[in-house]
Amino acid sequence: MVRFSVITVTYNAGDKLKETVTDVLRQTYDNYEILIKDGLSSDGSLEQLPTSNKIRVESCKDQGIYDAMNQAVELAQGEYIIFMNCGDFFYDENVLSNLSKVIDEKPSRGIYYGDAYFRLSKEVLHMPGEITDFVCFRHIPCHQACIFAKELFADKGFDLSYRIRADYEFFLRQYYKKAVRPCYTGVVVANYEGGGFSETKENRKKDKKEHRRITGMYMPKGKLFCYRMIMIITLQPLRFWIAQRSPLAGVYDRIKTKLYGTGK
Repeated sequence: MVRFSVITVTYNAGDKLKETVTDVLRQTYDNYEILIKDGLSSDGSLEQLPTSNKIRVESCKDQGIYDAMNQAVELAQGEYIIFMNCGDFFYDENVLSNLSKVIDEKPSRGIYYGDAYFRLSKEVLHMPGEITDFVCFRHIPCHQACIFAKELFADKGFDLSYRIRADYEFFLRQYYKKAVRPCYTGVVVANYEGGGFSETKENRKKDKKEHRRITGMYMPKGKLFCYRMIMIITLQPLRFWIAQRSPLAGVYDRIKTKLYGTGK
């Protein structure tokens, strides 16, 4: 029976921490733990947590979100890791049960991923059924919709030299260096709040710089040139603007789904 560690890193998250943990406890699947990595919060959010033997809390200083995630992985007792941000939820109470069935049917894939419900657009964002070079360049699944085997972190976890894109670099490292081929589950995994750290206006320039650095490490220059031309020709900045605004975001996602298809 697959054991999951649902990891939430937090620092003065207020009511959002309690909301996320309370939601995870609704899961019908029983073999999981909730591991909260707290960066020494002072807002009383830890005191608001529900009482459950599934919850473990580790409070200590860290160097930011990715360092906190690395620390939590080391403490995790599950075979598979799911990172759930404060304010994010599972899509429904059967997510872990459905994921366990897929993992049992298709073992040893390293990374599993599904779809995510995006609250801004009020739409399910469907992921492609196969991870390709272009998917890696353009848009990998958000980490809330990914399930990672803990063993992938044994050699090296998230690279702390990346402030915005360490999760992206980790995904590409597994795909290109370790030849991990992620498995699409067909499960809507997360109810995703959006508006996270990497999506704030002041971090977008850093995000682009880190994206260029990471793709330059893992992809040939010729492919990168072609992919960048595709993004320019298809008006990527305009599409990003539309995707961030409801109800335009819902219309955009439906069109995108028809064009790119899904794994279903």
